[in-house]
Amino acid sequence: MKTNNLLGLFFILIAVLPELLLAQAVEKNTLILGVKYFNDNNISQHLVIEAKSKIDGKFQKIDNIPVKVFITNDSNKNNLIAAGMTSERGELLVLIPPSAKGEWLKSNKQNFVALSAETKLYDEARAELAVTKAKIKIDTLDGKMVKASVMALLDTVWTPMAGVELVLAVKRLGGNLNINETLTYTTDTSGSMIGEFKRDSLPGDQKGNLVLIANVIDNDTYGNLSSETTAPWGTKLTYATNYNHRSLFARRGHSPFWLEFLAYGIILAVWAVIVYLIFQIREIKKLGAV
Repeated sequence: MKTNNLLGLFFILIAVLPELLLAQAVEKNTLILGVKYFNDNNISQHLVIEAKSKIDGKFQKIDNIPVKVFITNDSNKNNLIAAGMTSERGELLVLIPPSAKGEWLKSNKQNFVALSAETKLYDEARAELAVTKAKIKIDTLDGKMVKASVMALLDTVWTPMAGVELVLAVKRLGGNLNINETLTYTTDTSGSMIGEFKRDSLPGDQKGNLVLIANVIDNDTYGNLSSETTAPWGTKLTYATNYNHRSLFARRGHSPFWLEFLAYGIILAVWAVIVYLIFQIREIKKLGAV
């Protein structure tokens, strides 16, 4: 019986030992979480959770990382506002839900906590972000001037903030275009700054309107803020169609005359050769029959 028990233990060790050695051989990489806060046009707020790790000497974004996001703190399960997996870009978009309104209104400052679960390749990770509630106001002045103001909520009062760096730009399909050569502006003691719009002849919509945007980007205190307004400083967009005119890209039956002449000429030439060959074959048969 003892011999059988020893043999059984021996076979169990043989089966389990490779997995134990493999588990020890796999060294987990350090996962780094980041939390970014966005206030979109003073209407809605959202977070972007980023997961990355240093692999082969370079930081790479990591997908399929399970993440939970809390408001205020993670000690209270009721403060959970989102849970999900990072995308192939290593990011998780979190919209702050209406259920978090109670915690949101408690203070002029807000804290967010992101926790990732342990996986086969990465240990669990944690990241926190504390932001002061702030907003931007953008307006236009005479002479194609753009004014932007930054205000923060201090003791329930919206107070102008000086020394805040922001960007003034025009919204375009491929990204935002600065209103002039100045890349960034800094608010003065009144919490405001003024920039001149110099993008003349920039195409707008059918009425010539352009969308102007003021951005605070990755501020350590306020996060990412944006505000938009429209101004009739662009050129009117006029759309001309060649639908009923002859052109290379027109509808059927409206191609250029020279193109039709060329196409039909080739067709006639080919058929003329075919007909000529048919007559020649008939003549050859007649000569053979004589």
